[in-house]
Amino acid sequence: MILRKLDKEEHQKTRALWEEIFQEDTEEFLNYYYYIKTRENDIYVVEEDGGICSMLHLNPYRVMIEGEEAPSAYIIAVSTRKPYRSRGYMGALLSTSLNDMYGQKVPFTFLMPAAEAIYTPYDFRFIYAQDIGVTGRPEAAEGKCVCADASLWQAGEIADFFNEHYGRAWQVRTVRDHEYYQTMIMEQQSERGGVRLMKEDGRLCGVYAYAAEETLEIREPLFLPGYEEEFLRSVGELAASVRTDGRLPGEQRESGSAEEIKIYACPDVIPCISHEKKPLIMARIVCLPELLKMMTVSEEEEVDCSFAVIDPLIRQNSRVWRITSRKGETRLHVQETEDSEGVLPVAELTEILFGRLTPRDIKDRENVMMTERLEEELAKITKLTRVFLNEIV
Repeated sequence: MILRKLDKEEHQKTRALWEEIFQEDTEEFLNYYYYIKTRENDIYVVEEDGGICSMLHLNPYRVMIEGEEAPSAYIIAVSTRKPYRSRGYMGALLSTSLNDMYGQKVPFTFLMPAAEAIYTPYDFRFIYAQDIGVTGRPEAAEGKCVCADASLWQAGEIADFFNEHYGRAWQVRTVRDHEYYQTMIMEQQSERGGVRLMKEDGRLCGVYAYAAEETLEIREPLFLPGYEEEFLRSVGELAASVRTDGRLPGEQRESGSAEEIKIYACPDVIPCISHEKKPLIMARIVCLPELLKMMTVSEEEEVDCSFAVIDPLIRQNSRVWRITSRKGETRLHVQETEDSEGVLPVAELTEILFGRLTPRDIKDRENVMMTERLEEELAKITKLTRVFLNEIV
């Protein structure tokens, strides 16, 4: 067994494994992915019998955490050929890549799991649930907005729109700049879709991504207050122009149009036939001191506590940490210490910091030790509950 990170010029060698494992992905999507995403990502592989038998991709993202920018990575395409499974290759790939990310001071990494049970043993926990709505197919009708697909040169305009109206709403999100939206446009185009702009008198009032392969799917609609009906009109107009089997107007049609449309990251102001909140993104703490430094507290609070962390994959996190914040400050100071008021496994600490569970919820769990004072001090930290991570790859 050879485990290594590929050189950039070797990334194309993993396409055959991708095609073998992820057979649902189209050639158009893979052409996009291997032309655009593999230019900048890291790919770790295990080689056996002269070939690649297991892989893990790290797609780099910049994230905002409480207004501070930091590096992160989206873990994707974790896969192993059938004859080589159950040999521990996935754990080895995760351990190696996580420790490399620690060296890059990545606060946390994230992924969209095929199944939660695959990643919980490696201390990943859900931090973001996506609202998914199903709406009846809107009627195509004239409205006050002119709607059209964005071109690459409009990516900066979309980024400005997001950052002006939505950037401050989230404690944790990816950095949305012109490069981000250029990539989004190309990604959606690879799925027979695009990024749709809604404009009134030349002013951008809304934007959403869509894909039109087997069905029409709407992704991450963002529009100004009062433009709910305009969004639905825009979707109706789009549905009338795109075949629901992925074919464009003029292509042979095999079936009738779908009467329902699924909307991912659906705003609660959209009337839906059905609605669910689906756990979507799992995260794992990577460089714990970097994440703690980005956490905030009320400037009226004083924080001073210490706790030991158990991290079986990233040993540098397995220390006794002291966090402090004086009145008038809003950030935590982090340092190593010797005296501990408790013990927290890294998975439980993830659930606390992202507000999935309270210190009291986990205090009776196995391997958790916590004094009442430590519980009170941890409760003072502002939890990262407002998370917005809708990235696909």
